[in-house]
Amino acid sequence: MGNIITAKNIVKRYSKHVALNDVSFTVPQGTIYGLLGPNGAGKTSMIRIINQITAPDSGEVLFNDEKISPQHTKQIGYLPEERGLYKKMKVGEQSLYLAQLKGMDKADALAKLKKWFIKFDIASWWDKKVEDLSKGMQQKVQFIVTVLHEPKLLILDEPFSGFDPINVEIIKGELLRLKKEGVTIILSTHNMASVEELCDNITLINQSKAVLEGKVNELRHNFKLHVWEVKFQGTEDAVKNALHGKFELLGLSPENNLTVAKIKIPEGQNSNDLIKTLLPSSTIIGFSEILPSMSEIFISAVTKTNPTK
Repeated sequence: MGNIITAKNIVKRYSKHVALNDVSFTVPQGTIYGLLGPNGAGKTSMIRIINQITAPDSGEVLFNDEKISPQHTKQIGYLPEERGLYKKMKVGEQSLYLAQLKGMDKADALAKLKKWFIKFDIASWWDKKVEDLSKGMQQKVQFIVTVLHEPKLLILDEPFSGFDPINVEIIKGELLRLKKEGVTIILSTHNMASVEELCDNITLINQSKAVLEGKVNELRHNFKLHVWEVKFQGTEDAVKNALHGKFELLGLSPENNLTVAKIKIPEGQNSNDLIKTLLPSSTIIGFSEILPSMSEIFISAVTKTNPTK
């Protein structure tokens, strides 16, 4: 499959502020793509350009290898971070109105809305006013309206904000289902656990520049610190003596009648060397490499690219 979005050398300025400085990345079709970065990094500016709310000062965005244009709007569903429904309108009436703005036929929109409302267990909300709903309830409605017209590309800005853990899992399940059906999803979030769980690829924007791009699983391996977790039976002193001068012991802790050690392997040594060193002094029950979390990678990459004060 090809790329649904290709951003080429995007530059965007607001007065004297540079929001995006020569940003390029590609979003493969049928993936969940994380667009990450600290507040003010330029993520929202990039999202607004893809949605054609604003235009870049230079560079271009391609949608399925065509220069993005208003004709592509109906193929995109956008859930902004700053959400707003008309407080005095009834939920069903407003949902139907928003669906028709997306170009949906009224009868088709009504039938699909009814199915989604039943699926999300919110059919009883249909005739309630928006102002009577909690923030989380309103977000459920907005999520439905965003996906109702079956867009090829979904752009979700902090989609889990305001949801309780049960509803977060419901939305995650829907995103994975939509991906399975071939929908591409651009996910902008500060929730790094969700990135790790859902995203196939990411681009990290910091201080208006793309500073990190790649597949999540490859990035976790690229940033690994060669630290291993070893679960063993044996005395702590024996293990400490065996490792002394050869490997760096980062920590020891008890776990279910076993001891768990975190050990850093120095350059020039490998996991086999570590096992050989430990075997005479302990019985190894578990042995696994500790890969960095996306949160740790995010902090590391941002720290490296931020100038020292």
